[in-house]
Amino acid sequence: MSQASPVQNNRKADFPVDAQFTERWSPRAYTGEVIAESDIMSMLEAARWAPSSNNAQPWRFAIVMRNDPQWDSLFATLNPNNQAWASKAGALVAIASYQLATKAGSPDLVPNGMHAFDTGAAWAYMALQAHLNGFALHGIGGFNKEAGAKVLNLPADHTLQMLATVGKRGDAGTLPDALREREAPNARKPLTALVSRGSF
Repeated sequence: MSQASPVQNNRKADFPVDAQFTERWSPRAYTGEVIAESDIMSMLEAARWAPSSNNAQPWRFAIVMRNDPQWDSLFATLNPNNQAWASKAGALVAIASYQLATKAGSPDLVPNGMHAFDTGAAWAYMALQAHLNGFALHGIGGFNKEAGAKVLNLPADHTLQMLATVGKRGDAGTLPDALREREAPNARKPLTALVSRGSF
């Protein structure tokens, strides 16, 4: 089992923030060890408390542990570049959003225009809790969503947004050369490039 290699974090916030925001990143090297379902549930408990428009809570999660029967089928939906590093993760977590919601005072289901946005907030809470608990979490958009939805029996009126690998961080030396060079926290655009006052 490969131990995590030291990582140089050169991130620097433009304004004061808690260290959890600059220390959290998305590793690709994992140890290959099985992790407890309860560890993932702790991350998802954090996700449960994310802000939600009208409290619709559209986020839905499916956990596939590396020893579950669905692992091979779900892993096969990943793009080859992601398969090259994701095989040693302890689990895959599928993140979906429910497209419908009820409005106050009515039992009728109507389209929820905020379902994807709110589910993204839940994902962020999950990612931060994973980091605080000492786990590596890496979101994946590069996979066949249609095939993944079939593997996971995704219900109607749901959108499969992404998959995430989760596990214990391993040694970068186990990665292909091109990925090994990227196995460190990356930078961000300066805040001045993202924020303007009064208009966009």
